[in-house]
Amino acid sequence: MCAPMRQKNPDRWVVKVPLNTLLTILITVLVFGILIFIHELGHFLVAKAMGIRVNEFALGMGPKLISFGKGETKYSLRLFPIGGFCAMEGEDETSSDNRAFCNKPVWRRLLVTVAGAFMNLLLGFILLIILVSTMNLVGTTTIAKFNDGAVSNQDLQVGDEIVSINGSHVFIDNDIVYGLLRDRDGVVDMVVKRNGEKVKLTNVTFQTEDLGDGVTGTNIDFKVYSAEKTFFGVIKQSACWTLSVVKLVWSSLIDLITGQYGLNQLSGPVGVASAIGEASSMGLRSLLLLVVFITVNLGVFNLLPIPALDGGRLLFLIIEGIRRKPVKHEAYVHMVGFALLILLMVVVSFNDIVKLFR
Repeated sequence: MCAPMRQKNPDRWVVKVPLNTLLTILITVLVFGILIFIHELGHFLVAKAMGIRVNEFALGMGPKLISFGKGETKYSLRLFPIGGFCAMEGEDETSSDNRAFCNKPVWRRLLVTVAGAFMNLLLGFILLIILVSTMNLVGTTTIAKFNDGAVSNQDLQVGDEIVSINGSHVFIDNDIVYGLLRDRDGVVDMVVKRNGEKVKLTNVTFQTEDLGDGVTGTNIDFKVYSAEKTFFGVIKQSACWTLSVVKLVWSSLIDLITGQYGLNQLSGPVGVASAIGEASSMGLRSLLLLVVFITVNLGVFNLLPIPALDGGRLLFLIIEGIRRKPVKHEAYVHMVGFALLILLMVVVSFNDIVKLFR
């Protein structure tokens, strides 16, 4: 007689994922899916408007999950939600089609190239309009009072309207936050409007604190006045806030290039997913604000003159417009640039994973 088979414990092979981790993954996929869709939609819409043939518009990468055709274009949803593309005829190769990307005037191709980044910036602007519209009041740049234990009141006064910080112009209250966040030692030069006259203040001192990873933060020890919200005020506040985020992203990139920040302070998909999880746990407003930073970051980063990015293609188009002939071997340059970007993403993602287990 055969002995009865011992039943294996099925839970031994089951990977249990915490609910909050699962929600973070879903929200991250949704956020990136929307941002990529908006970016590629910009390329798609402008390409169609410029009379360029679009062979496929895809969301995601890898094998096709869903695919259907409408007119000359195939639309597809692919397995891996890590990207997307708008495949135009003659984009990376020569084509005899009159409607191919490569056969259109340079100015038309320029518009198509910058459309994706523009849509990311536009999305950030729209989200900020929503955020500002939910506020009861909007901030100004005029100092209302100082906190207990403040040290900046040795130079600043109540009623001072802040005009600039370290040479960077201040338009809204968020510019004050960004300007002081970039400071390293808590000592800044400021220009304020006091009693109707501009006054230059040097070496205005603030208290600082260690934020970890070698980063020092400046404590803002004063409050600014609030103003009533109006329709045009919301539009102006949102537009200035968008420009402030652009300025912050750009200055952060410069700091990275000049060595102010190290490679270990960069965040890849894993780090961004972790940040999205933290923001979503703090509420919808925090999540939307983080999405604004991400989409503006994507818009600015994509316009950098790096091969494989829109900015790299834009640079080659500008050179072509000046020389009146295409640049040879452009596709190979983009191929190498893409490989280097993937390598950078792997390195940054590895650093993100290491940070999670510290």
